[in-house]
Amino acid sequence: MVFSSMIFLCIFLPITGIVYYVLPKQLRNLWLLLASLFFYAWGEPKYILIMLFSTVFDYCNGRAIAYATEKGRHDTWGRAVLALSVAGNLGILCFFKYTDFVLDTINRLAGMQLGLLQLALPIGISFYTFQTMSYTIDVYRGETPAQRNIIAFGMYVCLFPQLIAGPIVRYKEIQKEVDARTTTIDGVTHGLQRFLIGLAKKVLLANQIGALWDWIREIGSGDMSMALAWLGALAFTFQIYFDFSGYSDMAIGLGEMFGFHFPDNFDHPYESKSITEFWRRWHMTLGTWFREYLYIPLGGNRKGPARQIMNLFAVWFLTGLWHGAGWNFILWGLYYFALLVLEKFVLRRVLEKLPDVLRHLYTMCFVVVGWVIFACDEPGALGTYLKALFGVGVPFGNALALYEWDVQAPFLIILLIASTTIPARIAGQLTRENQRTVLLAVYTVGLLALSMAFLVSGSYNPFLYFRF
Repeated sequence: MVFSSMIFLCIFLPITGIVYYVLPKQLRNLWLLLASLFFYAWGEPKYILIMLFSTVFDYCNGRAIAYATEKGRHDTWGRAVLALSVAGNLGILCFFKYTDFVLDTINRLAGMQLGLLQLALPIGISFYTFQTMSYTIDVYRGETPAQRNIIAFGMYVCLFPQLIAGPIVRYKEIQKEVDARTTTIDGVTHGLQRFLIGLAKKVLLANQIGALWDWIREIGSGDMSMALAWLGALAFTFQIYFDFSGYSDMAIGLGEMFGFHFPDNFDHPYESKSITEFWRRWHMTLGTWFREYLYIPLGGNRKGPARQIMNLFAVWFLTGLWHGAGWNFILWGLYYFALLVLEKFVLRRVLEKLPDVLRHLYTMCFVVVGWVIFACDEPGALGTYLKALFGVGVPFGNALALYEWDVQAPFLIILLIASTTIPARIAGQLTRENQRTVLLAVYTVGLLALSMAFLVSGSYNPFLYFRF
């Protein structure tokens, strides 16, 4: 089940919300847990046991670490339990996500014919694994108490708004709300509005431009041109932003409707003026996770430039690998590792002297190329597309490219403006606060009507980050 589906919008969400608000507070965690398990089982019934195992496993680990600390054995028993938690979580993740990747790589390099397991990837496993792992680490560090109520902890792990594709919500960020929270009319209204804006991002923007990317990437070499390759790359650049940020907005909005305040995951990253700034604005919860649980424990930038470079390599290699079991994802991670090292040690002073428009252009050119690496999961397809992107073996333009640029230009302008803070700034300047409330209500109702119309038509509707 996905948020942008009629069954979720018209059946699951209304029933879940109505029952939640009617129930007494002491039963609400149990209801959200049951609803979340149903939500997950709708699409992945056979893998629900893996998520339940992870839940019980780390609930017990958290309790064991707390017990070890109480008994004065924090550095011995507690550390052993933490190691068990990390090894168990990573073992499950690696088994399902990377086994066939490793076997296929061995076959290719050694000319062997090892049989692949052909395991289906449990949806959301990368997200809930990182959440449960951060919980035990934080309990060990003393940054959050161990949760004693397994229903409450299970609700946190399985909570359907952010279960499938984030944001990565660490337990300590919503610890108080897991135990007790309040819902208000203002909170529900604001959450619903944010959900509908996210739904519109997904259905009206990401889906439509995503269909263009899917078409261009399949075009034969005889019809491809440099101009058409850049149009496709821009299409995917906008698709992945509106798809993922739209999902995050929906998740955050749903969380607010049930009394939770999840962290933001995007801050208009396409306004960035450096690669460093881009990664402070894109998928912020993943960046925070790697910084707090890998980069800083490895030493961060405190042990000299050589060690910092090694730490950055580890972070970006694993960031790429986290996104998927494919060499394109590893290459994508190392691509950003190289760019960030160049910015930190070579380009920083040069960039500071450039006009903002040139810094922005520099950033977005590299970001667009990076998304091509990310999107092309076959080495041959990646090489072919990158050649076309730089005009190798294809003409600069042709009649097909001219036609598509002419047709798509208005929509690209809409996407460009929508990816910035311009709409919010214009709305803030044109209306007073009371008028803004009415305008936002009309605006979101209109977005809902349009989104429902597109969904009824059965248009293209995948979520890109479900496979990560």
